[in-house]
Amino acid sequence: MNLRFAPLLALLCLPFAALAQSGERTAYTCDNDSRIEIAFSTAADGRPLAVLHFADEAITLPQVPAASGALYRNEIILLHLRDDTAVVEDSKGNRRRCSRGDLAPARPAASSAPAAVSSFIDIAGQVTYRQRSALPPNAVLIIRVQDGKRILAEQRIDLAGQQVPIGFQTSIDRDLLGKKSRVSVIARIEQAGRLLFANARPHPAPLTEQPLDIQLQPVTHARPR
Repeated sequence: MNLRFAPLLALLCLPFAALAQSGERTAYTCDNDSRIEIAFSTAADGRPLAVLHFADEAITLPQVPAASGALYRNEIILLHLRDDTAVVEDSKGNRRRCSRGDLAPARPAASSAPAAVSSFIDIAGQVTYRQRSALPPNAVLIIRVQDGKRILAEQRIDLAGQQVPIGFQTSIDRDLLGKKSRVSVIARIEQAGRLLFANARPHPAPLTEQPLDIQLQPVTHARPR
């Protein structure tokens, strides 16, 4: 099934001024007869990035934890690399399976068996607070998904004047979870490193992909004497 990337490209392309010099592109051929190229780069904060090239457009994806291979994603596009295979998936479940080089991977034979469960679980929702105060224009929302103290995913959203409620969406690799995993979300709003709002305790995140509604509390700072 073809992916419908075109309407998303303008929203997903990050400014290349924030990147280090991109590396060499590697070509992949996909099972829908399309071609993509993948290069690797580094953000200003040192975070690894993958750059997907489609025709004259490029989509930059930060790396996130994965049980195997290398996983890169933003709010809508996911890239999973393992050996010579690249899987590109969008938020609607459309998927391309691609192989390095000019030979496309074999298409699976038609079957009446149910589709395999995705390896990734979306964690999405919104944060808000009850106080009648506006956020400063340089505030940042930080979403951290954890299993105990182990961080599974982290998302930073520059709010640029946006006010609550603020939506978020990230994903975690299902293979990172064990039978006793307890996944939770920690949400924080900061301004220049100063904590403004946070949830009082980690918010449970049932793995049902139902949207979360996280209430934040203001953080008081002691005044210097």
